[in-house]
Amino acid sequence: MLGRDLASLRRVEELWPHRVETLPINRSNIESALAGADVLISGVLVRGGAVAPKLIARADLRAMGPGAVIVDVSIDQGGVLETSRPTTHTDPVYVEEGVVHYCVANMPGAVPFTSTNALTAATLPYVLRLAELGTDKAVSADVALARGLMTRGGVLLNRSVAPA
Repeated sequence: MLGRDLASLRRVEELWPHRVETLPINRSNIESALAGADVLISGVLVRGGAVAPKLIARADLRAMGPGAVIVDVSIDQGGVLETSRPTTHTDPVYVEEGVVHYCVANMPGAVPFTSTNALTAATLPYVLRLAELGTDKAVSADVALARGLMTRGGVLLNRSVAPA
């Protein structure tokens, strides 16, 4: 697992000791991780709906080898591979450089019941907090709620959202 946030990488290591290798994301670690890999799942999320960075070039795929599989979860933001292009649930895969690409936009749409339950489980505590304390107190008391606040009183608070 490659990532920018070292604290998050440490948490993953604590949750699954000796089961998940974590590394800071950089060009060298990307190349090393791709070499001989059977599966790559990209999970890059760019705040504010911006386009995902192209982290993997067409030539990089050759290091994985024929029959390897890529799931580009970042396709909703343009994908992280030079070779990524959106597919659909009815025609989900294509092959580039011998590597199978799965780049379905809105992947949760394939499992609507499960994804709805997961979203509800993740958001319900915030909804309850808002209902219990009211918007002002809840946002003041909960850093996660405050970071998620995009607009207030007609004012755009999160500047990275404006271009989107």
